[in-house]
Amino acid sequence: MSAGSSAAVLVVVGAGPRATGLLERIGANASELWDGESELRIHLIDPHPPGPGRIWRDEQSALLRMNSMAEDVTMFTDESSTIDGPVRPGPSLAEWAAQFSGRGPRHAPHAEPADPEVLAELRSLAGTDFPTRRAQSAYLDWVFRRALTQLPPTVTVEWHRTTATAVTGPPDGPQYVHLADRATPLTADLVVLAQGHIGSTPAAEHRDHAAFARRHGRFHLPPEFSADADLSALQPGEHVVLRGFGLAFIDLMALLTEGRGGTYRTEADGSLTYLPSGREPVLHVGSRRGVPYHSKTRYRLQGPRPPLPRHFGPDAVDALLAEGRPLDLRRDVWPLMAKEIGFGHYHELFHAHPERTALPWPDFIAAYDRLDWYADAMADLVAAAVPDPADRLDFEALDHPLDGLAFPAPDAFQEHLRDRIAGDVARREDPEFSADLGAFLALLSIYGQLPRLMAGGRLTARSVAEQLDGWWHGFFSFLASGPPGFRLRQLLALSRAGVVRFLGAGIRIGTDETTGTFTAAGPTLPGHTLHATALIEAYLPRHSLDRTEDPLLRDLHRAGALTEEVIADPTHTHRSGLLAVSAADGHVLDPSLGGTHPRRIALGAPTNSRAVAAFARPRTNAPAFRQNDAVARALLCALSSQFPKGEMATSTM
Repeated sequence: MSAGSSAAVLVVVGAGPRATGLLERIGANASELWDGESELRIHLIDPHPPGPGRIWRDEQSALLRMNSMAEDVTMFTDESSTIDGPVRPGPSLAEWAAQFSGRGPRHAPHAEPADPEVLAELRSLAGTDFPTRRAQSAYLDWVFRRALTQLPPTVTVEWHRTTATAVTGPPDGPQYVHLADRATPLTADLVVLAQGHIGSTPAAEHRDHAAFARRHGRFHLPPEFSADADLSALQPGEHVVLRGFGLAFIDLMALLTEGRGGTYRTEADGSLTYLPSGREPVLHVGSRRGVPYHSKTRYRLQGPRPPLPRHFGPDAVDALLAEGRPLDLRRDVWPLMAKEIGFGHYHELFHAHPERTALPWPDFIAAYDRLDWYADAMADLVAAAVPDPADRLDFEALDHPLDGLAFPAPDAFQEHLRDRIAGDVARREDPEFSADLGAFLALLSIYGQLPRLMAGGRLTARSVAEQLDGWWHGFFSFLASGPPGFRLRQLLALSRAGVVRFLGAGIRIGTDETTGTFTAAGPTLPGHTLHATALIEAYLPRHSLDRTEDPLLRDLHRAGALTEEVIADPTHTHRSGLLAVSAADGHVLDPSLGGTHPRRIALGAPTNSRAVAAFARPRTNAPAFRQNDAVARALLCALSSQFPKGEMATSTM
């Protein structure tokens, strides 16, 4: 458009799933909030393809998989969504994939993925399969293309395949978004930052380990996104310590075994045997808990869906905040969270497996509702109503599975942990234990309430640091965000083959200048210290504004135009590393203005909204979908009425 035009202009930095979800909500709300005659130009800035973005791009190893079943992945609102805008249902990944085998209807705009391997996967994909990330990439690409088709004719979208390096401009005037590949910035009325998961430069401990590795010619990998990790320097047979036993470890395990030519043979009893290529290093893995994340369930609920929330919903959160006192998460909040998880668990147990209970459900829930989670009477109720301890919830045992255990020799611990992993996989794939899925759904419900709790500002700084961002995040991931069962069966095969060795809980990493090796030791194997020539930090980089790799955030942070979330009280100061935004509307907190910036909004992973996941399980009233809808409506209202025509950005395109 020529200079001097009065089109409204929105620039969105990032074009991955979060930006795509926002675009879908703009289209859904436009018929109500956009006049249909005015022009709105939306510019998406991302060097990676729109829809998948960086993390879910097609160009990554086919070995990397999602940890959700295909039927549990959606980008669309549904009847559970509590939003002001219209609900526009759409297919889950599984429902979308079914069109390519003729098992489901076509979804416009219909196009087969160009990659024959991805197309073959989609044609055979079942709802209970765990898809490759490349299959999810194809789904996200389609969601983006569908979102484009549902915009009104006066709303147009242009993708710029480059990086945004800076945003300048006064709070009461146009914003200028500077791009890496052009001298002239884009001019915008509003800017949304939706970069998603962003890398960080190594912290001090990792820099020290990198320096040690350079001095001695060793290998060190700081926290990194698995698809981006360069593992080529690791030699066959080299002893490698991996600190972290979550999903990043599982990805690295696959890349360093199957990715180097190893294969698995299925035996008559269903177990796997690993057939090495001879190119694998030896992987020694340990972590705080010393065990892998719990396997994802591969069954559906056997009873009716638990009506959540019940004990930790908006009313419960509001009641906590209304007490007007500092809150400690473990003391004041966790008992309600635990009771909510227990409700989901026992609701499924009593409805789907009544033969394993000793009380009628109405009698049990009447007593359960009255009692505190940690009351002796609650323990007595559960013991009387649920005879088998295997059907009861014990969070402390789940949280510390190796506490108090010490093994005289490494081989004894290997056998112990293999037995534990095998039992976990069997339980998570046996619908007789579907109560675990009820607990999982309650965990998701709780996750959706925490932004409301944080926005209330009552949690103490130490509680946010140590309990919310620390313990709770790790515990939630440990229980609810583990790998598919087949990955843990592969882990068992690798352990039996000697390619993976378990180090146990509470591992301490050190360096030995004399031998030039990294060391690992911990209480599970007292008196045993491992020496290795490589160290991998097997977890994702934490968000850190001080060390962010994103040039735009780095520039704004150095200019004092945005700030890290800092929570302080008389006893503690917590610097989360997250970008501080307004809880109400996502506007960036700008210290130079003494408040929020009226023309800059930030969404998703780098922000302290803590509503990270851009896609969700169907019928869970996903926090990100609620936020996308609220922000889309606010953007449309602001762009259509806040700025008089004379103040609208002048297009430079």
